[in-house]
Amino acid sequence: MSESEKAVRLSEEELPAKAGEAFAAARARVLASGQSVVESRNEYLYEVFPDGREVVIRKIDPPRKVVAGQKIIIA
Repeated sequence: MSESEKAVRLSEEELPAKAGEAFAAARARVLASGQSVVESRNEYLYEVFPDGREVVIRKIDPPRKVVAGQKIIIA
């Protein structure tokens, strides 16, 4: 494996953690600015407020398992 392939593989392995950190930081900035965020948890959408209150918006479908390469039509 070439050095560039190793670098790409390492980047791909680090991506999920870096994305999680970025989302957590963005969520914290929004809440710190006094605004609410919407998040999904346990098949529900919640509006989360800076004071920690959570209001259920609605029930949502459970996550869909997807196989790599599978095509899904969203209508």
